[in-house]
Amino acid sequence: MKQTSIKKIVLAYSGGLDTSVILKWLQETYQAEVIAFCADLGQGEDLQAIKAKAKKLGVKKVYVEDLRETFVKDYVFPMLRGNAMYEGCYLLGTSIARPLIARRQAEIALQEGAEAVSHGATGKGNDQVRFELTYMALAPGLKIIAPWREWTLRSRRECIEYADRHGIPVTATKAKPYSMDLNLFHVSYEGGILEDPWKSPPEEIFQMTVSPEKAPNKPLEVEIEYERGNPVAVDGKKMSPAKLLAHLNKLGGAHGVGRVDLVENRYVGMKSRGVYETPGGTILHVAHRGLESLTMDREVLHFRDSLIPRYADLIYNGYWFSPEREMMQVAIDEAQKDVSGTARVKLYKGSCTLAGRKSKNSLYRLDIATFEEDDVYNQKDAEGFIRLNALRLKIRAQRRKAKS
Repeated sequence: MKQTSIKKIVLAYSGGLDTSVILKWLQETYQAEVIAFCADLGQGEDLQAIKAKAKKLGVKKVYVEDLRETFVKDYVFPMLRGNAMYEGCYLLGTSIARPLIARRQAEIALQEGAEAVSHGATGKGNDQVRFELTYMALAPGLKIIAPWREWTLRSRRECIEYADRHGIPVTATKAKPYSMDLNLFHVSYEGGILEDPWKSPPEEIFQMTVSPEKAPNKPLEVEIEYERGNPVAVDGKKMSPAKLLAHLNKLGGAHGVGRVDLVENRYVGMKSRGVYETPGGTILHVAHRGLESLTMDREVLHFRDSLIPRYADLIYNGYWFSPEREMMQVAIDEAQKDVSGTARVKLYKGSCTLAGRKSKNSLYRLDIATFEEDDVYNQKDAEGFIRLNALRLKIRAQRRKAKS
């Protein structure tokens, strides 16, 4: 038992293996009051059952809050406006959830007069960084308790054994010890049976998508309407951000869209294998890029694209509340002011492809681009354009020839 000045701790609690064990461990180790905070980000679980479980474990106060709309509107959509994709594959579904959970957790801690916050992230993972950077950016006076960096438990197997000894009900088993994170934007799987990068993920783990082989034989076309870079309607029906994303998840999931199997570079220095499902997010990413191609100025689009790797890194590494991310977001959103219109995508057996796009803000000019006869483009102008752009190449070639 630790003798500390910590009397009250707010725990980011999911009801899963790690945080259930942590809840009991905090009580035993710190002899402090533990307040559990569970954020509803669309994980589809029985949150009232999770609340009841926390109370059975001795927690007197449990916060369960529905944050789905703010999650999509204020976190997912800004990220999608920037086309963030980590290492060319990962749409950052876990990464973007952590800043919101940690922010609200810190607010509750300050409201409750707690001295500390705690999370269930391991000392090997990215989430510890994401949680703690947010705590420090928004509530620097709070103490941080990271049990995985303190206790003697060394694996999820030992956590399962600890849970068994203390009568803590958990769904993880020694036979299937992989970790799963689910929210309205995606679901991720890692660890356990997925730690061999050569082995294919077993089909039974997937929850949001059907196998592409079992998807319908007939493609589905979907129209998504955008305003200033944000999706606002599907097939002509206006929806709130969370409802729109949930709807696209169902459409994409039914057609096997959005599966990714990635060996990624964690911020803490190691490589890890993650398997992801992001059906609605994949649809929105493809549709958004299609509409941008029609409405964004060439140099603005190219410059914005040059920011994407850095922007995605910031989100992956946990710097959502950093000044550099906020600065980049202003630039990204400025570039989105004309990205309004409709994109049409086709879903078919795991693929999502752009099928059409239209906008009142289109920069596409048929009278200029046509290969037929026109009166607005003088093809002879291209000769001088090419000569001037080739001048430096000619001079370099002439110098090389003179030296030979």
